[in-house]
Amino acid sequence: MAEPKKQSNPQQQAAAQEEKKVQSVSFTIAVPASVEEVIGRAGTRGEAIQVRCKVMEGRDKSKILRRNLKGPVRIGDIIMLRETEMEAQRLTQGRR
Repeated sequence: MAEPKKQSNPQQQAAAQEEKKVQSVSFTIAVPASVEEVIGRAGTRGEAIQVRCKVMEGRDKSKILRRNLKGPVRIGDIIMLRETEMEAQRLTQGRR
């Protein structure tokens, strides 16, 4: 036997809709970029990896940037950039 559908009053429906609004997730706008070259280690302890990446969408499409990333990365990976205006400083070669 099929159970009859429960009827809810308008107050319960409004409360359910309000609860859905509270639980929504919002993300910042990010732009995808493809890793073209792994340059080397950056940071005081070598904890970051410097890469050259090509922006795939947005205002700066096909712009190549130098960025410092944390975590494992290899050529061909897609990274999400929050902004495309700033670029990381070049790595200095230890010349003595």
